[in-house]
Amino acid sequence: MVTSSSSDSMSEFLYSVEREFAVTTQQMWRAWTDTAALERWYSPTALTVLPGSVVSEPHIGGWWTVGVDVPDNGFVAYFYGKYTEVAEHTRLVHTMYYTQDAAVFAARDLSGVHHRIEIDIEFRGDVTWVKFSQFGELPEGQAEMAQAGMESYFDNLEGFLEKSSPETLGESIASANSFHSDSS
Repeated sequence: MVTSSSSDSMSEFLYSVEREFAVTTQQMWRAWTDTAALERWYSPTALTVLPGSVVSEPHIGGWWTVGVDVPDNGFVAYFYGKYTEVAEHTRLVHTMYYTQDAAVFAARDLSGVHHRIEIDIEFRGDVTWVKFSQFGELPEGQAEMAQAGMESYFDNLEGFLEKSSPETLGESIASANSFHSDSS
């Protein structure tokens, strides 16, 4: 579902993207919270993350930052914000500010318009489901474009997860299976 908003509320639902992946919740969590992992995949498939731009401090009040290089248009899309909710292996919520100005990105100016991002993760048998939802305000028609962009991010996430071993993502299959058996 995609909606557009003329409201000033950061709580207005814009869109969501969700998929299932053949990984554990721990592996998915690490893909969304580990700085090195985010630097490898957090962009649309046709673009790349600006090296050194990623910060992920997954605790309430911790920073989240990433720069996505958009060379065909001659700019870097900078995104940043603070984590406002962290439930390990199940949920992340953070603010998201956007700029094309490297100085604003470096200063991490929190005074402007921002959105709320919610990432939900759930183990479903032999797969892990993840849902990315964006809330805020966008001009008419831009929520659909943002959703299409996030679909491409998820394509990149899938490629990253397929190329990563469980050990790369910080755990062994045995311990992951044990975790899910214990929590069922």
